[in-house]
Amino acid sequence: MDTIDQQQNNGMMIRRLVAEDFEAVMGMDAAAVGHPRAFYFERRLKTAKSRPALYVQLGAEQNGKLVGFMMARQMQGQFGRNEPALRLEAFAVAADVRGQQIGSALLSRLEDEAHRLKIAEIRTTASWRDHAIMQFLDHAGFELGSELVVDTRVTDQRRAVHEGNNRDKVDLSTLQPDDLYDVVRIDKEVTGQRREAVFYELVDEAVKDSAVRVSLVARIDGIAVGFVMARTNFGDYGRTEPVAVLDTIGVDPVYSRRGVGHALLLQLFANLDGLRVERVETVVASKDFQLLGFFHDVGFKPSQRLVLVKRVSGRARQD
Repeated sequence: MDTIDQQQNNGMMIRRLVAEDFEAVMGMDAAAVGHPRAFYFERRLKTAKSRPALYVQLGAEQNGKLVGFMMARQMQGQFGRNEPALRLEAFAVAADVRGQQIGSALLSRLEDEAHRLKIAEIRTTASWRDHAIMQFLDHAGFELGSELVVDTRVTDQRRAVHEGNNRDKVDLSTLQPDDLYDVVRIDKEVTGQRREAVFYELVDEAVKDSAVRVSLVARIDGIAVGFVMARTNFGDYGRTEPVAVLDTIGVDPVYSRRGVGHALLLQLFANLDGLRVERVETVVASKDFQLLGFFHDVGFKPSQRLVLVKRVSGRARQD
Protein backbone atom coordinates (compact mmCIF):
# COMPACT_ATOMS: atom_id res chain seq x y z
CA MET A 1 0.00 0.00 0.00
CA ASP A 2 1.20 3.53 -0.75
CA THR A 3 2.45 5.09 2.46
CA ILE A 4 -0.01 7.94 2.01
CA ASP A 5 -3.03 5.64 2.32
CA GLN A 6 -4.70 5.58 5.72
CA GLN A 7 -7.90 3.80 6.72
CA GLN A 8 -10.01 5.87 9.09
CA ASN A 9 -12.52 4.66 11.67
CA ASN A 10 -15.46 5.90 9.61
CA GLY A 11 -14.47 3.87 6.56
CA MET A 12 -12.69 6.79 4.89
CA MET A 13 -9.33 6.40 3.21
CA ILE A 14 -7.00 9.21 2.17
CA ARG A 15 -4.99 8.23 -0.91
CA ARG A 16 -3.30 9.70 -3.93
CA LEU A 17 -5.51 10.70 -6.82
CA VAL A 18 -5.22 8.67 -10.02
CA ALA A 19 -6.29 9.58 -13.55
CA GLU A 20 -9.56 7.68 -13.16
CA ASP A 21 -10.58 10.00 -10.30
CA PHE A 22 -10.63 13.18 -12.35
CA GLU A 23 -14.19 12.88 -13.62
CA ALA A 24 -15.39 12.71 -10.01
CA VAL A 25 -13.01 15.54 -9.07
CA MET A 26 -14.41 17.76 -11.82
CA GLY A 27 -17.96 16.95 -10.72
CA MET A 28 -17.29 17.95 -7.11
CA ASP A 29 -15.47 21.07 -8.22
CA ALA A 30 -18.28 22.12 -10.59
CA ALA A 31 -20.83 21.69 -7.80
CA ALA A 32 -18.67 23.82 -5.48
CA VAL A 33 -17.86 26.70 -7.86
CA GLY A 34 -21.03 26.66 -9.95
CA HIS A 35 -19.58 25.76 -13.35
CA PRO A 36 -17.34 23.06 -14.89
CA ARG A 37 -13.61 23.72 -15.30
CA ALA A 38 -12.53 20.83 -17.48
CA PHE A 39 -9.70 22.77 -19.12
CA TYR A 40 -8.04 23.53 -15.78
CA PHE A 41 -8.09 19.93 -14.62
CA GLU A 42 -6.99 18.56 -18.00
CA ARG A 43 -3.98 20.89 -17.99
CA ARG A 44 -3.21 20.10 -14.38
CA LEU A 45 -3.33 16.34 -15.02
CA LYS A 46 -0.92 16.76 -17.92
CA THR A 47 1.60 18.84 -15.99
CA ALA A 48 1.36 16.61 -12.91
CA LYS A 49 2.17 13.56 -15.06
CA SER A 50 5.25 15.28 -16.50
CA ARG A 51 6.49 16.54 -13.09
CA PRO A 52 5.00 14.21 -10.45
CA ALA A 53 7.56 15.16 -7.80
CA LEU A 54 6.21 18.73 -7.70
CA TYR A 55 2.55 17.82 -7.11
CA VAL A 56 0.61 16.44 -4.14
CA GLN A 57 -2.88 15.36 -5.19
CA LEU A 58 -5.01 13.65 -2.55
CA GLY A 59 -8.42 12.04 -2.56
CA ALA A 60 -10.77 11.01 0.23
CA GLU A 61 -12.57 7.75 -0.49
CA GLN A 62 -15.54 6.54 1.53
CA ASN A 63 -17.26 3.22 0.88
CA GLY A 64 -15.55 2.98 -2.49
CA LYS A 65 -16.60 6.48 -3.61
CA LEU A 66 -14.43 9.58 -3.97
CA VAL A 67 -15.95 12.20 -1.65
CA GLY A 68 -13.27 14.87 -1.50
CA PHE A 69 -9.96 16.02 -2.97
CA MET A 70 -7.10 18.40 -2.26
CA MET A 71 -4.41 19.54 -4.68
CA ALA A 72 -1.12 21.29 -3.97
CA ARG A 73 2.21 21.83 -5.66
CA GLN A 74 5.67 22.77 -4.54
CA MET A 75 6.68 26.41 -4.76
CA GLN A 76 10.40 26.92 -5.27
CA GLY A 77 11.47 30.17 -6.87
CA GLN A 78 8.09 31.82 -7.28
CA PHE A 79 7.55 35.31 -5.89
CA GLY A 80 11.23 35.65 -5.01
CA ARG A 81 11.05 33.00 -2.26
CA ASN A 82 14.19 31.07 -1.33
CA GLU A 83 12.58 28.38 0.82
CA PRO A 84 10.23 25.78 -0.67
CA ALA A 85 6.57 25.70 0.32
CA LEU A 86 3.47 23.77 -0.65
CA ARG A 87 0.84 25.89 -2.39
CA LEU A 88 -2.71 24.68 -1.75
CA GLU A 89 -4.47 25.28 -5.06
CA ALA A 90 -7.80 23.44 -5.12
CA PHE A 91 -10.02 21.35 -2.87
CA ALA A 92 -13.64 20.35 -2.49
CA VAL A 93 -15.83 17.95 -0.51
CA ALA A 94 -19.01 16.35 -1.83
CA ALA A 95 -22.09 18.17 -0.55
CA ASP A 96 -23.72 15.06 0.95
CA VAL A 97 -20.79 14.30 3.29
CA ARG A 98 -19.88 17.76 4.51
CA GLY A 99 -19.55 18.12 8.25
CA GLN A 100 -17.63 14.83 8.59
CA GLN A 101 -14.18 16.47 8.87
CA ILE A 102 -13.14 15.21 5.44
CA GLY A 103 -11.44 18.50 4.55
CA SER A 104 -9.53 18.38 7.84
CA ALA A 105 -8.41 14.80 7.16
CA LEU A 106 -7.16 15.79 3.70
CA LEU A 107 -5.26 18.76 5.10
CA SER A 108 -3.74 16.62 7.84
CA ARG A 109 -2.39 14.25 5.23
CA LEU A 110 -1.12 17.19 3.18
CA GLU A 111 0.87 18.25 6.25
CA ASP A 112 2.36 14.76 6.41
CA GLU A 113 3.46 15.14 2.81
CA ALA A 114 5.02 18.49 3.65
CA HIS A 115 7.04 16.76 6.38
CA ARG A 116 8.18 14.10 3.94
CA LEU A 117 9.31 16.79 1.50
CA LYS A 118 11.01 18.77 4.33
CA ILE A 119 8.70 21.73 3.71
CA ALA A 120 7.76 23.93 6.65
CA GLU A 121 4.83 25.91 5.22
CA ILE A 122 1.59 25.40 3.34
CA ARG A 123 0.55 28.59 1.56
CA THR A 124 -2.49 29.67 -0.39
CA THR A 125 -4.43 32.74 -1.47
CA ALA A 126 -8.16 33.24 -1.15
CA SER A 127 -10.67 36.04 -1.57
CA TRP A 128 -11.69 37.55 1.77
CA ARG A 129 -15.24 37.57 0.40
CA ASP A 130 -15.36 33.77 0.10
CA HIS A 131 -16.57 33.23 3.63
CA ALA A 132 -16.82 29.42 3.47
CA ILE A 133 -13.22 28.97 2.35
CA MET A 134 -11.93 31.60 4.75
CA GLN A 135 -13.75 29.93 7.64
CA PHE A 136 -12.28 26.52 6.76
CA LEU A 137 -8.74 27.93 6.46
CA ASP A 138 -9.12 29.84 9.73
CA HIS A 139 -10.26 26.72 11.60
CA ALA A 140 -7.41 24.78 9.97
CA GLY A 141 -4.82 27.07 11.50
CA PHE A 142 -3.91 29.31 8.56
CA GLU A 143 -2.80 32.82 9.41
CA LEU A 144 -2.51 36.00 7.38
CA GLY A 145 0.82 36.11 5.57
CA SER A 146 3.14 39.09 5.48
CA GLU A 147 3.00 39.40 1.67
CA LEU A 148 0.52 41.39 -0.38
CA VAL A 149 -1.39 40.25 -3.45
CA VAL A 150 -1.57 42.95 -6.14
CA ASP A 151 -3.35 42.68 -9.46
CA THR A 152 -4.47 44.58 -12.52
CA ARG A 153 -6.97 44.10 -15.30
CA VAL A 154 -5.31 43.47 -18.66
CA THR A 155 -7.91 45.62 -20.40
CA ASP A 156 -6.83 48.59 -18.26
CA GLN A 157 -3.36 48.32 -19.77
CA ARG A 158 -4.29 48.34 -23.49
CA ARG A 159 -3.53 52.04 -23.98
CA ALA A 160 -0.22 51.69 -22.14
CA VAL A 161 0.69 48.72 -24.34
CA HIS A 162 0.15 50.72 -27.50
CA GLU A 163 1.76 53.89 -26.18
CA GLY A 164 4.74 52.33 -24.36
CA ASN A 165 7.82 54.32 -25.39
CA ASN A 166 10.37 51.69 -24.33
CA ARG A 167 9.10 48.68 -26.28
CA ASP A 168 11.05 49.47 -29.45
CA LYS A 169 14.32 49.76 -27.47
CA VAL A 170 14.10 46.28 -25.96
CA ASP A 171 13.98 43.03 -27.94
CA LEU A 172 11.37 40.76 -26.35
CA SER A 173 10.95 37.07 -27.07
CA THR A 174 9.30 33.97 -25.64
CA LEU A 175 11.42 32.12 -23.11
CA GLN A 176 13.42 29.24 -24.62
CA PRO A 177 15.46 26.39 -23.04
CA ASP A 178 18.72 28.08 -24.00
CA ASP A 179 17.72 31.09 -21.89
CA LEU A 180 18.20 29.20 -18.60
CA TYR A 181 21.82 30.32 -18.14
CA ASP A 182 20.91 33.98 -18.62
CA VAL A 183 17.88 33.75 -16.32
CA VAL A 184 20.02 32.23 -13.55
CA ARG A 185 22.73 34.85 -14.13
CA ILE A 186 20.28 37.77 -13.93
CA ASP A 187 18.56 36.34 -10.85
CA LYS A 188 21.95 35.97 -9.13
CA GLU A 189 22.74 39.61 -9.88
CA VAL A 190 19.42 40.61 -8.27
CA THR A 191 19.26 38.21 -5.30
CA GLY A 192 22.92 37.36 -4.70
CA GLN A 193 22.09 33.64 -4.92
CA ARG A 194 22.57 31.12 -7.69
CA ARG A 195 19.26 29.23 -7.92
CA GLU A 196 19.89 27.06 -10.94
CA ALA A 197 17.77 24.09 -9.79
CA VAL A 198 14.81 26.37 -9.08
CA PHE A 199 14.89 28.02 -12.47
CA TYR A 200 15.52 24.76 -14.27
CA GLU A 201 12.04 23.64 -13.14
CA LEU A 202 10.41 26.97 -14.00
CA VAL A 203 12.02 27.21 -17.45
CA ASP A 204 11.28 23.56 -18.18
CA GLU A 205 7.61 24.08 -17.34
CA ALA A 206 7.46 27.30 -19.35
CA VAL A 207 8.84 25.59 -22.44
CA LYS A 208 6.99 22.28 -22.24
CA ASP A 209 3.55 23.65 -21.37
CA SER A 210 3.04 26.80 -23.40
CA ALA A 211 -0.72 26.67 -22.81
CA VAL A 212 -0.12 27.29 -19.11
CA ARG A 213 2.89 29.63 -19.06
CA VAL A 214 3.59 32.90 -20.83
CA SER A 215 7.18 33.83 -20.00
CA LEU A 216 9.46 36.33 -21.74
CA VAL A 217 13.11 37.34 -22.03
CA ALA A 218 14.33 40.89 -22.78
CA ARG A 219 17.52 41.69 -24.71
CA ILE A 220 19.40 44.87 -25.49
CA ASP A 221 22.01 44.68 -28.25
CA GLY A 222 21.68 40.89 -28.18
CA ILE A 223 22.39 40.59 -24.45
CA ALA A 224 19.75 39.09 -22.14
CA VAL A 225 18.97 41.77 -19.57
CA GLY A 226 15.66 40.73 -18.02
CA PHE A 227 12.94 38.10 -17.78
CA VAL A 228 9.43 37.57 -16.51
CA MET A 229 8.05 34.17 -15.51
CA ALA A 230 4.27 33.95 -15.62
CA ARG A 231 1.58 31.31 -16.10
CA THR A 232 -2.06 31.32 -17.00
CA ASN A 233 -4.31 29.92 -14.31
CA PHE A 234 -7.81 28.75 -15.11
CA GLY A 235 -8.83 27.12 -11.90
CA ASP A 236 -7.68 27.89 -8.33
CA TYR A 237 -10.67 27.86 -5.99
CA GLY A 238 -12.59 31.06 -5.58
CA ARG A 239 -11.75 32.38 -9.06
CA THR A 240 -14.47 33.41 -11.49
CA GLU A 241 -12.27 34.36 -14.45
CA PRO A 242 -8.99 33.29 -16.06
CA VAL A 243 -5.99 34.95 -14.47
CA ALA A 244 -2.26 35.08 -15.14
CA VAL A 245 0.01 34.66 -12.15
CA LEU A 246 3.35 36.44 -12.33
CA ASP A 247 5.81 34.21 -10.44
CA THR A 248 9.00 36.22 -10.71
CA ILE A 249 10.57 39.09 -12.62
CA GLY A 250 14.21 40.08 -12.86
CA VAL A 251 16.25 42.83 -14.52
CA ASP A 252 20.06 42.95 -14.63
CA PRO A 253 21.00 45.84 -12.30
CA VAL A 254 23.42 47.14 -14.94
CA TYR A 255 20.36 47.83 -17.13
CA SER A 256 18.08 49.23 -14.44
CA ARG A 257 16.13 52.43 -15.17
CA ARG A 258 16.14 51.66 -18.88
CA GLY A 259 12.52 50.54 -19.06
CA VAL A 260 13.27 46.81 -19.26
CA GLY A 261 10.80 45.76 -16.55
CA HIS A 262 8.08 47.99 -17.98
CA ALA A 263 8.68 46.62 -21.47
CA LEU A 264 8.42 43.03 -20.24
CA LEU A 265 5.12 43.67 -18.49
CA LEU A 266 3.63 45.67 -21.34
CA GLN A 267 4.39 42.84 -23.74
CA LEU A 268 2.99 40.35 -21.24
CA PHE A 269 -0.23 42.39 -21.09
CA ALA A 270 -0.44 42.43 -24.89
CA ASN A 271 0.03 38.66 -25.13
CA LEU A 272 -2.53 37.96 -22.40
CA ASP A 273 -5.03 40.27 -24.06
CA GLY A 274 -4.75 38.09 -27.15
CA LEU A 275 -5.39 35.01 -25.02
CA ARG A 276 -8.44 36.71 -23.43
CA VAL A 277 -6.94 36.46 -19.97
CA GLU A 278 -8.50 39.35 -18.07
CA ARG A 279 -6.36 39.78 -14.96
CA VAL A 280 -2.74 39.51 -13.81
CA GLU A 281 -1.77 39.05 -10.17
CA THR A 282 1.41 38.59 -8.17
CA VAL A 283 2.59 38.38 -4.58
CA VAL A 284 5.03 40.95 -3.18
CA ALA A 285 6.70 41.16 0.22
CA SER A 286 5.01 43.98 2.13
CA LYS A 287 8.40 45.54 2.93
CA ASP A 288 9.67 45.47 -0.66
CA PHE A 289 8.75 49.07 -1.34
CA GLN A 290 10.81 49.27 -4.52
CA LEU A 291 9.01 46.35 -6.13
CA LEU A 292 5.64 47.52 -4.87
CA GLY A 293 6.36 50.93 -6.39
CA PHE A 294 7.28 49.33 -9.70
CA PHE A 295 4.03 47.37 -9.86
CA HIS A 296 2.06 50.47 -8.87
CA ASP A 297 3.65 52.34 -11.77
CA VAL A 298 2.33 49.77 -14.26
CA GLY A 299 -1.20 49.77 -12.86
CA PHE A 300 -1.26 47.08 -10.16
CA LYS A 301 -3.47 47.68 -7.12
CA PRO A 302 -4.20 45.75 -3.89
CA SER A 303 -6.19 42.60 -4.65
CA GLN A 304 -9.27 41.21 -2.92
CA ARG A 305 -7.23 38.05 -2.32
CA LEU A 306 -5.19 37.45 0.83
CA VAL A 307 -2.03 35.42 1.40
CA LEU A 308 -2.62 32.74 4.04
CA VAL A 309 0.07 30.56 5.61
CA LYS A 310 0.02 27.46 7.80
CA ARG A 311 3.19 26.42 9.57
CA VAL A 312 3.61 22.66 9.58
CA SER A 313 4.22 21.24 13.04
CA GLY A 314 4.73 17.82 14.57
CA ARG A 315 6.00 14.73 12.75
CA ALA A 316 4.62 12.79 9.82
CA ARG A 317 2.62 9.64 10.49
CA GLN A 318 4.15 6.27 9.90
CA ASP A 319 1.54 4.14 8.11
